Amino acid sequence: MKILVSNDDGYLATGINVLADALSEIADVVVVAPDRNRSAASNSLTLNDPLRVSKVAENRYRVNGTPSDCVHLALTGFLEEEPDLVVSGINHGANLGDDVIYSGTVAAAMEGRFLGFPTIAVSLVGHRLTHFDTAARVAVELVQRLEKDPLPSEFIFNVNVPDRPYEELNGVRVCRLGFRHKSEPVVRSEDPHGRTIYWVGPAGESQESGEGTDFHALEQGAAAITPLKIDLTRHDALSQVEGWLQRD
Repeated sequence: MKILVSNDDGYLATGINVLADALSEIADVVVVAPDRNRSAASNSLTLNDPLRVSKVAENRYRVNGTPSDCVHLALTGFLEEEPDLVVSGINHGANLGDDVIYSGTVAAAMEGRFLGFPTIAVSLVGHRLTHFDTAARVAVELVQRLEKDPLPSEFIFNVNVPDRPYEELNGVRVCRLGFRHKSEPVVRSEDPHGRTIYWVGPAGESQESGEGTDFHALEQGAAAITPLKIDLTRHDALSQVEGWLQRD
């Protein structure tokens, strides 16, 4: 199997290097990742500036663009051979619930949806992150399972792994996304010239984190896997909106 690895924390991040090394034990791996931290870049593509690629090691490249740029570039002409699978991560921090809207880690996996297997986004959840090897092992096991027993390619797997030794994981649970409260307020400050500046505030705490959600799985010490899809259509509302438009 040929695997493309990317992320949003940049090519020097611990997570992507641990992940790439682990996957290299079972597959041919090529890394195409941003040249710096591009967290929360979501699905953005760079259209007004050229993309530049630099080789940093054998089969490892950095790009002056977003996570989506990296995967798009790799799949549409940069790589001589198309990979079988995209694995994104290991993200330094959670991508739970509403986080997937903003996540560059998830966006990189989404960009690989044209391939024959589901794509995987992996995040390590905790404060002082140390057990990247646990998340990497979970990713390797998922890849091995997909190779042995393939699923349809329209799945994007969003995987969150608690920061603990692998032996202490309370299993891997299939979950739906939970929901967060509204983000914390922006942080107002001043630059050295006395001009007002703002920092985006932290993500809100979990609001809907009951049993069956990704938040709940992490609280129970389990890894959470959530199958995502690209189609954002609210199919159950089509007839309602059609009726609303037809009312006098």
